[in-house]
Amino acid sequence: MTQNIYDDETFFAGYSQLPRSIRGLDGAPEWLVLRGMLPELADKSILDLGCGFGWFSRFAVGEGAARVLGVDVSGKMLERARRETADPRVAYERADLEGYTPPAGTFDLAYSSLAFHYIEDLAGLFGRVHAALKPGGSLVCSVEHPIMTAPARQEWLADADGRASWPVNGYHDEGRRVSNWLAEGVVKRHRTIATYLDLLLGAGFRLSRLVEWAPSPEQVTAEPSWAKERERPFFLLIAASRG
Repeated sequence: MTQNIYDDETFFAGYSQLPRSIRGLDGAPEWLVLRGMLPELADKSILDLGCGFGWFSRFAVGEGAARVLGVDVSGKMLERARRETADPRVAYERADLEGYTPPAGTFDLAYSSLAFHYIEDLAGLFGRVHAALKPGGSLVCSVEHPIMTAPARQEWLADADGRASWPVNGYHDEGRRVSNWLAEGVVKRHRTIATYLDLLLGAGFRLSRLVEWAPSPEQVTAEPSWAKERERPFFLLIAASRG
């Protein structure tokens, strides 16, 4: 069972103050690139896995999607999503993605933002998502980059010249990681880029695009505090398709 950290009072309060929680997709710096990886959404049936506050679900119907099903394990996240969603084309369902089985052959697109690195049986989920897509359907998702999930100690260090560096350790030791981000004891699952791709290909997907995201120079100019984020990729963005 997935750890339902988003229903933890301390975590939820902290998460609700993040720019992506306040401003939605426009507050997510990787969104512009991720949006460019999406197929045409008009008249499509879409599955939003780990939908959170429902930002993408509402965006999709705004782009003309025929219907969107948002799925999340967090009751708190879904409560706000339902409160802020008026369009009847969007429905929400509470479920743990570890065992969630969407209806087969139903969706044109499966989308997920920063949820899959919480899932232990990702191979099983990829297989069920593949089965849920129509022939030619797409999967577009983001995860924390494996460089970010690898270290047991996640903090900036300085070298002898005073330059910032990011400690990468245990990269090939895949599995459970525990951090104290927004709350103590947050459990994530570290896997390498190669493993993500092997799991996708093993489920029957064809890779369309892979992006190791870092902010663009233009984004750093607009937000100088992001300069350190160009030292290593922060997110891994993936687009794949069902044959």
